[in-house]
Amino acid sequence: MAKSRFWQRRHLASKMTITHQQPWPLKLAMAAVVIGLAAAVATWTYDLGRNFAFGPRISQEQIQALQKQVDQLSSERDKLSLAANTIESQVNIDRSTQKQLTEQAKALTAENIKLKDDLAFFESLMPAATGPDGVTVQRIKADIDTPGQLRYRVLVMQGGKGARDFIGEMQLSLTLVQAGKTVMMQFPDPKSGEAGKLKLSFRHYQRLEGNISLPDGATVKAVQAKILDKGQLRAQQSINL
Repeated sequence: MAKSRFWQRRHLASKMTITHQQPWPLKLAMAAVVIGLAAAVATWTYDLGRNFAFGPRISQEQIQALQKQVDQLSSERDKLSLAANTIESQVNIDRSTQKQLTEQAKALTAENIKLKDDLAFFESLMPAATGPDGVTVQRIKADIDTPGQLRYRVLVMQGGKGARDFIGEMQLSLTLVQAGKTVMMQFPDPKSGEAGKLKLSFRHYQRLEGNISLPDGATVKAVQAKILDKGQLRAQQSINL
C-alpha cells in the first residue's frame, strides 16, 4: 500500500512544469516597444512607397530656387546666342567690305595706268611737230595678259600746226620663238581683209588696245607697231619683251 502511493506521487511529479510569473510593467514596456517598432516600419514603408510612386518630396522654396536657376541659364543662353549672331554679322560685313576694297583697288590700278598713258600723251603734245609729217607712235606697251594671250596698247599721235585728219591703219609684227626657231607673226593677219584691219582715223591722237592669240608654245621676244597710209609706212616703233 505504501509502495503504491510512492509511485503515484512520483508520476505526478514528473508531469509538473515550473513557470515563472513576469511582472506586468515589463510586459507593458515590451508591448510598447513592439507597437513602436511596428509603427516605424509602417511609416518607413509608406514613405518608401510614396517616393517610388510620386518621387521625393520637394518644398516650395526648393522649387522656386530651381526655377530661378532655370531663368538665369535661359538668360545666359539668350545673351550668348545674341553675341554669336552679332559676331557672325560682323564677319559677313568684313568680308563684303574686303571684297569691295579689293575691287576698288583693281579699278584704281587700272585708272592709274590710264592716267600715266594720258600724262605721257599730254607731255608729247608740247613739241610743235612729231615724226615724219607729224605722225608718230608715241607709246607702245605689250605684256602677257593670260597664258597664250598678248595684251597690247598703242598710242598714235599727230602734231604740228594745221594738221588734218589722219586716216590709215596700224599693223603689228611679232618676233616669236617656237620649237627653238625664230618666226615672225603679223597681226592682223593680212588674209583677214579690210574687216580685220586696225583702222586709224584721228586728228591729234588715237589709242588702240586689244589681245593677240599666240601659237601654242610660242614665246614673244619683240613687238613692232607700224603706221600705214595707203600701204605706205608713215611711222613705227619697237619694244623688246
